[in-house]
Amino acid sequence: MVNKVQFTDLARSLLLWQTQTPKQRMANEKFAKHEASKRGKHENIVKSKREVKSPISTGWIVLLAFVICGGLVFELLRLLPQIWSFIVSFYNRW
Repeated sequence: MVNKVQFTDLARSLLLWQTQTPKQRMANEKFAKHEASKRGKHENIVKSKREVKSPISTGWIVLLAFVICGGLVFELLRLLPQIWSFIVSFYNRW
């Protein structure tokens, strides 16, 4: 008589073992071919350098810079006549 525990282990192992689909087989062959082509090459050649992307787009950075620096520029343009008159009055005193 077969032990019940042995039977369930055998059934599980049979259920977990499945044949490959043609798509899986092609993907495995492609991967194996790619890995075989990398053998014997220096690690720096094998690893491709990944491009580091900013988590925020350039447009948002420009908008943020405009909001921060643009306000300062507009404020200086507003104060420029007052600053100029102060400089002229200070110069006239000499």
